[in-house]
Amino acid sequence: MAAELDEHVGHRVGTMPQRRDKRGARTFRIAAPVARDCYDRAVTILEHDPLIRRVLGTQFLQLALKRLSLDEEPGTGSTVKATIAEGDMPVEVEGRGVGVVDALYAGLLARYGGEYQSLKTLQLAGFHVAADLETKKAQAATDAVGKVTLDVTNSDGRRFSFTDASRSVTASTARAVIAAVQYFINAERAFITLYNARRDAIARGREDLVARYTAEMAEVVESTSYAEVIANIRKELQ
Repeated sequence: MAAELDEHVGHRVGTMPQRRDKRGARTFRIAAPVARDCYDRAVTILEHDPLIRRVLGTQFLQLALKRLSLDEEPGTGSTVKATIAEGDMPVEVEGRGVGVVDALYAGLLARYGGEYQSLKTLQLAGFHVAADLETKKAQAATDAVGKVTLDVTNSDGRRFSFTDASRSVTASTARAVIAAVQYFINAERAFITLYNARRDAIARGREDLVARYTAEMAEVVESTSYAEVIANIRKELQ
């Protein structure tokens, strides 16, 4: 593990026409062509992301939205079905909630929350949409790029922002939610990876690596949220 750590130490999404089903509910699909243009991009920058990626190396879990279907009945709720790539493997996620954020997060929590308990302690702290009208192509400007910012707080009250910009606000919203889940999953995995590497370094009498991994754990833990395994490790290190 220590040697492993030492070594390691876009798709455009367009919206299809809306239609109504027999109940009168609004439905539409979002499909993912091969490439994304310069106005369809994730711009999230997080403080500990480079360290988390270095620690995990090839074990970093990359999540990407490939397809999204939203079935919404105003006043009743929304159902989201998404195809998400876990690296090269597509998986299906389905969730229900009061809107696209709530429904998609419920689906992601159902898939990942059992293994990554910290996801259950996150809270939405802000949601903003801003239009860049200078990017419009049509006279009505309804095709302008929309920038979605999703703010999340962890169990310690630290605030994290996830941002995505594209011509589809719904697609950018979904990608921002997925980016948040991806970040906290990898933060939890990186913290545990460093803990195991530190134990190995202790067993080998490598005080230099013990100090290094302890310092890196102190950084990464700021990007985690409460989970029993993380809480137990933190107590052990106190």
